[in-house]
Amino acid sequence: MDALFSIEPMKRESYESLTRLVDEFERNLKMIDKMGFITENWTWLNQPSRFWPPINQPMPDNLPNIAQAERPISLPVQAVPPNELFELHSSFPRLVRLVTYLRRFQHNFSHQNRNNRKTGHLTTFELNDTTQFLVRIALQESFARELSEISTSGLVSSRSELKNLSRILIDGILRVGGRLRKTENTQMILPARHMLTERILVHYHEKHLHAGPQLLVACVREKFWPLRIRNLARKVVHSCVNCYRCKPNNLEQLMGDLPPERVTPTLPFLNTGVDLCGPFQYRKSPRASAVKCYVAIFVCLVTKATHVELVYDLSTAAFLVALHRFTACIGTPKLIECDNAKNFKGAAKELAKLRRKFYDQQHQTVVINHCADDGIAFKFIPPRSPNFGGLWEAAVKSFKKHLRATIGNSVLSQDEFITRMARIEAWLNSRPLTPLSADTNDLEVLTPGHFLIHRPLTSFPESDLSEIRETASTVGRRTTNCIDAFGSRDNIDVGTLVLFKEDNLPPLKWKYGRITRVYRGEDNNICVVIVRTADGEYTRSISNICVLPKRQPTTDVASPANPNSEQ
Repeated sequence: MDALFSIEPMKRESYESLTRLVDEFERNLKMIDKMGFITENWTWLNQPSRFWPPINQPMPDNLPNIAQAERPISLPVQAVPPNELFELHSSFPRLVRLVTYLRRFQHNFSHQNRNNRKTGHLTTFELNDTTQFLVRIALQESFARELSEISTSGLVSSRSELKNLSRILIDGILRVGGRLRKTENTQMILPARHMLTERILVHYHEKHLHAGPQLLVACVREKFWPLRIRNLARKVVHSCVNCYRCKPNNLEQLMGDLPPERVTPTLPFLNTGVDLCGPFQYRKSPRASAVKCYVAIFVCLVTKATHVELVYDLSTAAFLVALHRFTACIGTPKLIECDNAKNFKGAAKELAKLRRKFYDQQHQTVVINHCADDGIAFKFIPPRSPNFGGLWEAAVKSFKKHLRATIGNSVLSQDEFITRMARIEAWLNSRPLTPLSADTNDLEVLTPGHFLIHRPLTSFPESDLSEIRETASTVGRRTTNCIDAFGSRDNIDVGTLVLFKEDNLPPLKWKYGRITRVYRGEDNNICVVIVRTADGEYTRSISNICVLPKRQPTTDVASPANPNSEQ
């Protein structure tokens, strides 16, 4: 191997590097030579370099001891490189006009056309001719093999995209054939994956006032026949920025985990959320004018217990006064979460003031500093994110529902309004959260009131029944009452007072009526009734009427059936 290299005088570092390279080459060569491949076929390596074969000598066809495998590989290549004309402009009309000016310049520059030069405005003939010129180039780039096959034999291969089309070739342009091939202008076929096709569809989409996919397909097919046009039309419409801005899609994310203040067992109202709702109106005296007010709703983040306070205006001092009343009644919370008021909707001036007040940095600073002195951490949710405060938003919705259902459009006095607020608070704290047990006979449910007073706020205090003896008459009376309660489910009869349901009216404006006749089905259940209202009689199914509740008479009233009534 010493004859393989001829080392000229050089520096010591280069000489040592070259020596290491030669040694490594010799070791690798000896390792390969153990297989007998070099000694049998490439014996010329052991001879001086002047006896080596030429460098450009072709490789032998049959290499011994090497398994040869042939595998066809198909790569998508474009027969003709893309033309730079399609990159002149992204708009199809502007592209056609630019190419038309270039073709006019080429025509006028030719020595043969010096007496027939084109000047003035572009004509319709020139624009149409340029459109056909661009289509011809696009077809040559995408269907070069198909054009050659059609021009020679009139057929295309079974793998071609044009195999299912009845096509004709006119002046180098593929057109749709079929039974209308004798018409003057048939649709020009366009490749699906070409920038010219995309520019044409975008032009027709904007020309027809941002047409939808179906209208876009119908408009384009009047002159062109793009392959896979429905997919292209949907792609163009969905990628249009103006169309997306008319109907944008909000980003959605999986619902996150509940924060620690929602799942950590604590005392009621230790972690609290607060929100304001309004404006409402009340009168300070019977003859006084209506005064605006607001309601602060405090919600326990753990037990969903609710506390409401009246806020007389939108000042920071009024909110802090309501906060002091809350802490004096319930206790000092550790954390208060508040809405940033960017989620308030409406164009009323009161809501705008409410929005600005909660989003005002100075208001937030005063509230946070005041609460920090009392050991309360005040936390604001991100702006325009009502989903972060869904707990107190639901409480606001429930409070408005009960208030609207009870007072309607009436303006109450101050005492009546505060009393109505307290009653709504009691009902909100008596809402069922979950059954107390899995027993089907246990009808008691867990409410927020159980965390406050160990029972719902709307229930009456229970008396001590441990010393009362139960007699046979009381047991029979209770059994009869249960049977009557279960048997009174079918409470629809002639003369029953009902609400006449109307789909286009709110429940408070539904008309009263009485049932004059009932119709039963084969199963002896009432299906259809005739209701008499102030406007006449109507036939309706029972799903379109609402039976008004009946007030049950007390058992102490004397009646002929009671033998003790004569005494």
